[in-house]
Amino acid sequence: MKRITAIGEILFDVYPERRKLGGAPFNFIYHVRKLTAQGNFISRIGKDEFGNEIISFLKDNGFSLAGIQIDEEHKTGIAKPVLSDDKIPEWSIEEYSAYDFIEYNSEVEKIIEETACIYFGTLAQRNPKSRGTIQKIFNQKNKIFFCDLNIRQNFYSPELIEQCLNAADVLKLNSDEMKLVNEIILKEKFDESKTPEKIKEKFGIDLLCITNGSEGARIFGEEKVSVYSVKIPEDELVDTVGAGDAFASILCIGYLKEWNVERINKLASEFAGGIVKINGALPGDDSIYEKFKNKIT
Repeated sequence: MKRITAIGEILFDVYPERRKLGGAPFNFIYHVRKLTAQGNFISRIGKDEFGNEIISFLKDNGFSLAGIQIDEEHKTGIAKPVLSDDKIPEWSIEEYSAYDFIEYNSEVEKIIEETACIYFGTLAQRNPKSRGTIQKIFNQKNKIFFCDLNIRQNFYSPELIEQCLNAADVLKLNSDEMKLVNEIILKEKFDESKTPEKIKEKFGIDLLCITNGSEGARIFGEEKVSVYSVKIPEDELVDTVGAGDAFASILCIGYLKEWNVERINKLASEFAGGIVKINGALPGDDSIYEKFKNKIT
């Protein structure tokens, strides 16, 4: 299995009655590690109570702390989700958090040297400091770049999206983000089949995946398109927080293992379908991982 590294935000999702560790890059790499027993993470946290809690969690779960930077000036990131009637979260995300100031240092350089596939998104690039670090990694040769666009609030620009697409070998985004990319980049009438193919061709993307909640996902491969959905009974649906990150973890693993698009889509959809049955993005035990470990070997 090729080594995977995620770079970007780690934060707390703060609910009225509890808080849960999250951030798309962290959720992604947490799943990857649970499923494959490998994976590195690069981020930055505050020298505060939340930061200490993150360090303890990472240690307890076997993560290397080499890529975790401590910021004495900026606080650990937090996000406050509000669930819609469809149980889809809208996020209020604090700015100028520690993960906005990730530095490119010798530890980051060493981790990237030993990495085959790098996961990144847009949120951690909202600030010039972390953006510079992430885009410096874009210059690395012989690496696979997995972009999960993850547009949040107004933390994006046409230039940033184009830079991400130019770097990406694999692109995952949801249906709304696909329409936004079309509006910003192609500036054409949207077509659910032709538009993804045009984006794929324009930016030399090898694999493009569009998720659309309960409507399922479409994966555009080299010569084939896969469409798959998992129907979750309404009484089993808890929330959709982190479902896309779960999907991304299997998407990435399957791509690196050179599975066909049908297998990738089926297993990624089923795994995400299990995550929507729990509170928050990360399971409280390893039962779901034990079930899927046998399916990804």
